[in-house]
Amino acid sequence: MRLQGKKVVCFVEHEFEDLELWYPVLRLREEGAAVHLVGPEANCTYEGKYGVPCKSDKSIKDVKPEEYDGVLVPGGWAPDKLRRYPEILSFIRAMNEAKKPIGHICHAGWVLISAKILQGVKTTSTPGIKDDMENAGAIWVDEEVVVDGHIVGSRRPPDLPAYAKAFADLLAD
Repeated sequence: MRLQGKKVVCFVEHEFEDLELWYPVLRLREEGAAVHLVGPEANCTYEGKYGVPCKSDKSIKDVKPEEYDGVLVPGGWAPDKLRRYPEILSFIRAMNEAKKPIGHICHAGWVLISAKILQGVKTTSTPGIKDDMENAGAIWVDEEVVVDGHIVGSRRPPDLPAYAKAFADLLAD
């Protein structure tokens, strides 16, 4: 399995977009990666927008960026909550500085905006936050998946196959 030995954080909060969390997590696990679900609290059950639960493995206070090879931020309404935690923004900034893969889909761009890492980055998101992305300095394009260096962006659930593959490919390199 090409991702054996790789460790990834997937941030979680209430009202995550169910498919945008579970599809990439399961895809990476199928390839051998260890994916830890990380929320504001450890061992807490967070509920997705459509009712699919997710139990966090760890708290954001229990993880260090240097221990991970990549990070995923699912969409839904969770990103609006996640970006309010300084520890999450700090984690994203550290992953960015280390040029480790950062995946974001749909509204997850809000977390990268708040971490202030999008200046000059070509990426995408749900069209609903296009203006937010551009105001943060991103070069926004309407494509199913965009890879700019170590940042992988995608628009919405129908783009998940291309998004998960692009993130897995980047993580494998």
